[in-house]
Amino acid sequence: MSILYVGSEVGQLKRVLLNRPDRALVYLTPSNCNKLLFDDVFNIQKALKEYDIFVKTLLSVKGIKVFFLQNLLLETLEIDKAKEWLLNTQISNFRYGPVFSQNLRHYLKNMKNKELASILLGGLAYSELNIHSSSILPQINQSLDFVIEPLPNHMFIRDTSCWLYGGVSLNPMMKSSRKRETNHLRAIYRWHPMFSKQDFFTYFFDENINYDNVHIEGGDILVIGKGVVLVGISERTTPQGVESLAFNLFKNNQARELIAINLPKARSCMHLDTVMTHVSIDTFSIYPKVMHRDLDTWSFTPTLNGEVKIKKAENYIYAIEKALGLSSIQIITTGGDKYQAEREQWNDANNVLTVKPGLVISYEHNIYTNEKFDKAGIKVLTIPGNELGRGRGGTRCMSCPIERDSI
Repeated sequence: MSILYVGSEVGQLKRVLLNRPDRALVYLTPSNCNKLLFDDVFNIQKALKEYDIFVKTLLSVKGIKVFFLQNLLLETLEIDKAKEWLLNTQISNFRYGPVFSQNLRHYLKNMKNKELASILLGGLAYSELNIHSSSILPQINQSLDFVIEPLPNHMFIRDTSCWLYGGVSLNPMMKSSRKRETNHLRAIYRWHPMFSKQDFFTYFFDENINYDNVHIEGGDILVIGKGVVLVGISERTTPQGVESLAFNLFKNNQARELIAINLPKARSCMHLDTVMTHVSIDTFSIYPKVMHRDLDTWSFTPTLNGEVKIKKAENYIYAIEKALGLSSIQIITTGGDKYQAEREQWNDANNVLTVKPGLVISYEHNIYTNEKFDKAGIKVLTIPGNELGRGRGGTRCMSCPIERDSI
């Protein structure tokens, strides 16, 4: 079995991918933040300081190794075939037109790979572009317009790709401003030596396929262990995406059951992990205003003839208990009164990263929920997140485990 394996949400975390946002945040302004899926701009220095504390906290837990996306992308670009593919894919004729795309690819190909990696992740304005092109595109655009749009949401690296048992899903993203992210991970998983020499399953990996209405994002996928996957049908994940994932998992014998929960289609709960996370073997944190028992829930299981059986479940709590063989699960609800709980849910109180059973990393400003974790026997390592939280993502969103123990 490949050592690239994620057997649960709560087993000992061993290796994890992160993406320190750096350059992408520089371009985030009040006039473009909504288009780039942010509600507000950051204090960049404070945001990066908070991020570095997150990294330091992760590394303080014994047994965890951290890998950064920009470093992996740089090392991937050192491989000629990977660099050519990535430039042809990200700077395509259809995105820029045949004249300007050729000029831009030539310009980028000849720069140092470290700078290229930074630009692909962080963006490039026309004012920074030192090339001559007969294309009308640079003549029409203003100097502060983007040649390559920044990818500040790439910080929430879990959404772009996520590991489920012995395989990885290269997620077809819902929002156009995030679609380029997937190709960075696609290139890394295909060519980087840490991955290319390993044997693992891939889902939605073929860039030549138009996945159409199949959308799925990692924030909606919880690998709850024992061959079971929990998925939210949300603002960013479609029923077609859920069914396609279930079919692929079962075809490769990588899961024995998928449980799907129909969530409200709202930004406040854009992903399942904004209202529910797994914090210990038998314990989940939920925001009860959203995660009530009467949410439509379905159980997907494989049949002997290779088809998928879909059955309506009584409720998601019973479905989880049955799937994991537990007589009951412990539920920790968002802390405080209804006003405090709503604020803390908005500030990612339920989006915590479990690093081993009963040990989570959470934003320090979610004091009421963190107190409830503590009283329930869940130890909390807190980090500042007043700036990072402006992107509507917590510590789970900002991490992509690639090796984690089962339960």
